[in-house]
Amino acid sequence: MTSDAKRPLTLRDVSEASGVSEMTVSRVLRNRGDVSDATRVRVLAAAKELGYVPNKIAGALASSRVNLVAVIIPSLSNMVFPEVLTGVNQVLEDTELQPVVGVTDYLPEKEERVLYEMLSWRPSGVIIAGLEHTDACRAMLQAAGIPVVEIMDTDGKPVDAMVGISHRRAGREMARAILKAGYSRIGFMGTKMPLDHRARKRFEGFTEVLAKSGIEIADRDFYSGGSALAKGREMTAAMLERSPDLDFLYYSNDMIGAGGMLYLLEKGIDIPGQIGLAGFNGVELLDGLPRRLATMDACRREIGQRAAEIIAGRLAEPAQEMDSHVTLTPTLDLGDTLKRR
Repeated sequence: MTSDAKRPLTLRDVSEASGVSEMTVSRVLRNRGDVSDATRVRVLAAAKELGYVPNKIAGALASSRVNLVAVIIPSLSNMVFPEVLTGVNQVLEDTELQPVVGVTDYLPEKEERVLYEMLSWRPSGVIIAGLEHTDACRAMLQAAGIPVVEIMDTDGKPVDAMVGISHRRAGREMARAILKAGYSRIGFMGTKMPLDHRARKRFEGFTEVLAKSGIEIADRDFYSGGSALAKGREMTAAMLERSPDLDFLYYSNDMIGAGGMLYLLEKGIDIPGQIGLAGFNGVELLDGLPRRLATMDACRREIGQRAAEIIAGRLAEPAQEMDSHVTLTPTLDLGDTLKRR
């Protein structure tokens, strides 16, 4: 981003864009004073298009910045993100910066609200999950005038910096491992894709490799809500009742994969001989299960660390060149649920 792009927007910018005085803009944004409906609509539309966020601490701090880093994630119940936060905190604890967390529940409209409120307090940087945002979110991020790091995903173009893995590549690698082991009747279970872009991209990479070998997904099922063992058991039972000839089950995350594994073991089904299994995320909590689930580590803690390093580095040395597009390489673990050949 250029230095001009990093200049925070002011009331004057909104005034010029809407064709009214700065005083009128201030009245509209503070919802004070007598302003016509037409003028109010025009000012709010201009502010949204510009990505302008009112400064709640203007006049209170000379710098108009606080030593906070806004960290915006989709979920706290998904254990992936607490590990990311651990990585962020490990880096920032040696600085004056403090992370403050907002949760979006994978909802684009909620992400807008969370980002708007956080930017209104003028943080020193933003770390935000994913590359897909609404136009309003992108405008706010571009106009914020601070370092912005989008995390978890590198399959796309960032607003500023990004740190993550290629989820399409992760899906392709898992598909190759499954095909190499000789499985061909494959079922898929995962989150509803429109809300989970990273799961969607893994699925796209996965099905791309299968298609090149002339194989289609034999059955699939999607769910909304948190990732849970009970959900994995329930979905696995339903899928095998529909499609009893499946020889492999691929889950979009380890938690539902572990639930599926427990169901199959309870039913006396041979894993991986009769049915193979794989998940995603490399969740250490599941290490004590009767079988070690085939999975792929998503580099969660390192993503948090590298993102925080970019924020801290940019603030400490604004003129120093830093690698701002960081793609990490996840590790494939075949575990005990995928045949070796």
